[in-house]
Amino acid sequence: MKIQERTGAGAGRSAAPAGPSVGERLPTPPRERKPALAALAVLLILVGALGATMLVLQAGDRIEVVKITEEIPAGQAVNDSNTTSVMVAEDPGINYVKWSQLDALKKLKAVTTIPGGVVAVGEMFGEEAKVPEGKALVGLSLKEGQYPAGLKSGATVAAYRVGGTSRSGSSDDADGGSAGSSGGDSVIVDKAVVDYVQNTKGDDLVSSTNLPVTLLVDDAQAAALTQAATNGEVALVLVPGN
Repeated sequence: MKIQERTGAGAGRSAAPAGPSVGERLPTPPRERKPALAALAVLLILVGALGATMLVLQAGDRIEVVKITEEIPAGQAVNDSNTTSVMVAEDPGINYVKWSQLDALKKLKAVTTIPGGVVAVGEMFGEEAKVPEGKALVGLSLKEGQYPAGLKSGATVAAYRVGGTSRSGSSDDADGGSAGSSGGDSVIVDKAVVDYVQNTKGDDLVSSTNLPVTLLVDDAQAAALTQAATNGEVALVLVPGN
């Protein structure tokens, strides 16, 4: 009798539903697809490829041109030391000077002062420099001591007449000093612009060699400055305005 009761109890327990086993994961819903994001990714890839293609095409249209590396004063020409070659995008609207034309360019002169660091174009050069209305270019040949150290193109200077003191001194001895007042230094040009000065970098000039300098002055001052320069009686002094 007892055996039957235990058997029936066991049978009842075996009929109960079994719970989920330990470690078993619940089913997850399928991931939602986003076609818009996929399309955007494809579009970005296409845009990048197109940009790379355009860069390659533009690189194929580049030309080698002349670049000015150092300032070239008006009336001066280019040379191997103040030019270099650079690649630029070809533009029919810009009159670039091609690197292959450098030898021909050396025969022309800068019509105005050309700053360093710019790409050369044909309009910068001509047969001669353009002097502004009412101005004149006067060339000087100065000894050491007649010009300030580090003189550069574009500097503002005053030109003094010098060298007459010694001659006036001899007159003083003979005339009792009557010529002393007329023989002293005097200002020829109170303000002039250095249009050109030879580069003395690297000891190109020795102390016994004169320094070539070109000044841009008013027409009315050109004659007196030229006369004093011919006699070697000109000295330059830097003045405010530089």
